[in-house]
Amino acid sequence: MSSNSFDFSTVVDRHGTWCTQWDYVADRFGNANLLPFTISDMDFAAAPCILDALQKRLQHGVLGYSRWQHDDFLGAVEHWYQQRFHSQIDRNMVVYGPSVIYMVAQLIRQWTRPGDGILTFTPAYDAFFNVVEGNQRQIIACPLDKNGNDWTLNIPLLEQQLAQPHCALLLLCSPHNPSGKVWTRDELTLIAELCERHQVRVVSDEIHMDMVWGDNKHTPWSDVARGEWALLTSGSKSFNIPALTGAYGLISHKAQREAYLHQLKACDGLSSPAVLAVHAHVAAYHAGEPWLDALREYLQGNLRYVAQQLNAAFPQLNWQPPQSTYLAWIDLRPLHIDDKLLQKELIEQQKVAIMSGYTYGVEGEGFLRLNVGCPRSKVELGVEKLIAGIRALQ
Repeated sequence: MSSNSFDFSTVVDRHGTWCTQWDYVADRFGNANLLPFTISDMDFAAAPCILDALQKRLQHGVLGYSRWQHDDFLGAVEHWYQQRFHSQIDRNMVVYGPSVIYMVAQLIRQWTRPGDGILTFTPAYDAFFNVVEGNQRQIIACPLDKNGNDWTLNIPLLEQQLAQPHCALLLLCSPHNPSGKVWTRDELTLIAELCERHQVRVVSDEIHMDMVWGDNKHTPWSDVARGEWALLTSGSKSFNIPALTGAYGLISHKAQREAYLHQLKACDGLSSPAVLAVHAHVAAYHAGEPWLDALREYLQGNLRYVAQQLNAAFPQLNWQPPQSTYLAWIDLRPLHIDDKLLQKELIEQQKVAIMSGYTYGVEGEGFLRLNVGCPRSKVELGVEKLIAGIRALQ
């Protein structure tokens, strides 16, 4: 369905809604009056089918304790994996949680010990660093290699790191944030084989699974997995509903699922899901596909616009849209611009907030991460200001 069937161009004013990206931009950038292209939520209203489902539940009026282990929710998840990825999942493996990162933290605590090494591919989503270090574990960074516009796996390094005695878990981001790399089935199969060989468990964060572009295909970890593993995800990125909270996943072994759910309920007191999030997922997975496909078309247009404007201004960049996500991971290293000076210029003179690459580890130095999950008019203004900021330093 064409993006013309839904309205993604009308600007929705998010000011005054306790919005992290708009109302609290000063927390990270030190200035409240910035046009933000920051954390990965979108400036679009949720899909109409979701809003209708939420309105219907609100009209019922009772918002008491609820459950997620029922055919409506589990059937919706099964349907989505079959429809979008041609993947058959085992509903008995499904677990629930308030957010993907909460679930990552919980499994890190259950599956590893303080001081253990947790391997992840860098540059990495900054919450990965926080959740590993916050739980007294150590990051083992496995840098991806950039070849032209492709990101490739350093297989000898990966195997060497997995073989280290203190390496207990691989924390995978699939598709990869911030690079936008979509792991091929062959790559994932190899990673699964190596992890099984070295008895390293895998937690795969697949929250961007629905935002894969072109001929690239997302392969759920459950399709290639070996040994002990968990796949964690949510409809929150795809359908712009993170404020509802709510995530789910698959955990391979029954005893580990039971241990996770025991921790959730008995230790952390999280026995009831956010019922509006459950309704939102059921509606999205049964009726949200036309809206999502139209959104995907619009987002790809935004990414193409960024490429056209940047490359016209700075041909040496030859920047190409990522394989996935609505996060433009822009390599500015050919321009030899100082990261911190650029941030100062963007914040103080251009009045825009764009995530600096060093937020995602040392391998991100020289990059910017620009969120294009917004109306085209905002993208146009942001790219104009980015170009002006770069030129001011040249």
